[in-house]
Amino acid sequence: MQHALFSCQNLSVSVAGRCLVDALELCADRGEMIAVLGQNGSGKTLTMHTLAGLRPPTSGSIFVSGSDAAKLPRHDIARQLALLPQHVDDIFPATVLDTAMIGRHPHIGRFNWETGHDFDIANAALAAVGLAELERRDVLTLSGGERRRLAIAQVLTQEPRIYLLDEPTNHLDPQHQLDALQLFRNKADDGASVIASLHDVNLAVRYADRCLLLYGDGRWDLGDTSEILDSDRLSQLYGTPMEAVNWRSTRLYVASGNVAP
Repeated sequence: MQHALFSCQNLSVSVAGRCLVDALELCADRGEMIAVLGQNGSGKTLTMHTLAGLRPPTSGSIFVSGSDAAKLPRHDIARQLALLPQHVDDIFPATVLDTAMIGRHPHIGRFNWETGHDFDIANAALAAVGLAELERRDVLTLSGGERRRLAIAQVLTQEPRIYLLDEPTNHLDPQHQLDALQLFRNKADDGASVIASLHDVNLAVRYADRCLLLYGDGRWDLGDTSEILDSDRLSQLYGTPMEAVNWRSTRLYVASGNVAP
């Protein structure tokens, strides 16, 4: 496990004395996209933040390219690992391009300036999310969906090998949700490791190789998407009846809940 691109051993995540994830064993290697699923409050965001090193685990270790992340300088980790947070706050005015360029900071020396190569990477990332024509816009004038796509562009500009994505489809319309996840699916296919928390189980069906299910009481399940997702397990995960529906060559899931027929 320690030789994988990204892994954790015996990782536990707690908040206010409540254990959300107990003794997680996760190994994410090159070419893999893992979806993290669970109810609100089950610990998806706290787990993503813990994996990214923003908060200490209750117990356990995290490894980046086989090295203990706790012993690595943050600058070195940032060259390999990027976190897309669930929410991004803009306090000061900045252009769209300048905001995307923040992703290049781990690759630029302390006393160096951005190069043309750095700007090329940022512009390519903006083009990938459909914001190339807005590069000179003030970030404070963007819509919620445009700002989310800019956050994705910033992560792409960082050019990590490991992507930790907390609700990457937030604020995005259906087409942009598919576009965003396809971008990261492509990154995985090109050799990156992608871990993304999602609310929509059917997006996990479509894009993820494996799924990590968090039940919020310490329990978790991890397995191949096609094998671990079924009506019974998802009904338990979400606390509401989930029905399987055949669509094309796969199964999708619908929350039937307690809605009257």
